[in-house]
Amino acid sequence: MSGLFITLEGPEGAGKSTNREYLAERLREHSIDVVMTREPGGTPLAEKIREILLSPTDEAMAADTELLLVFAARAQHLAQVIRPALKRGAVVLCDRFTDATYAYQGGGRGLSEARIGVLESFVQGDLRPDLTLVFDLPIEVGLARAAERGRLDRFEQEGHDFFNAVRQTYLRHAAQAPERYRIVNAAQSLAEVQASIDALLPQIVELCRG
Repeated sequence: MSGLFITLEGPEGAGKSTNREYLAERLREHSIDVVMTREPGGTPLAEKIREILLSPTDEAMAADTELLLVFAARAQHLAQVIRPALKRGAVVLCDRFTDATYAYQGGGRGLSEARIGVLESFVQGDLRPDLTLVFDLPIEVGLARAAERGRLDRFEQEGHDFFNAVRQTYLRHAAQAPERYRIVNAAQSLAEVQASIDALLPQIVELCRG
């Protein structure tokens, strides 16, 4: 792999998608080839799995089913989008990746990190993000922002304890590997968040250029 794999993580309402687009624009100003994608999703088949994962239904989804669907979508995404882009030397900006699985299915659902790790190795091999930006904000702020977008999806309908576990898992993982993670205060205004991204930009450009 000769490209650079950057993931953007965080709970509901953190502004990952908006800031992914901003970061992509700033990198393109430096003549860097950027591919933007997201999880779950990123390919037509993986987007169908995303719809299953996010759509509220009368049938409760087992936590293991959820986990396996996430990794099924990821396997397709890696094969069709992420690995080919990295192979040609592009920078991949992905809205969520396996850190989200540890946060949501591990922290939120209570599945063991060891079980998630087995699937991570099986599906990804040794591929891991080169850099992860965690957009962190208080749970109440994020859920209020999500509610403003309209109808809540299956995850957004979860309660405070679920999202507290998600947030704490993100922060714990970031503390354990500070060389890969950067925490961005997403509770700030959009302009302030983007100023934080600008402050990180020289490091990111240097990574992109090897």
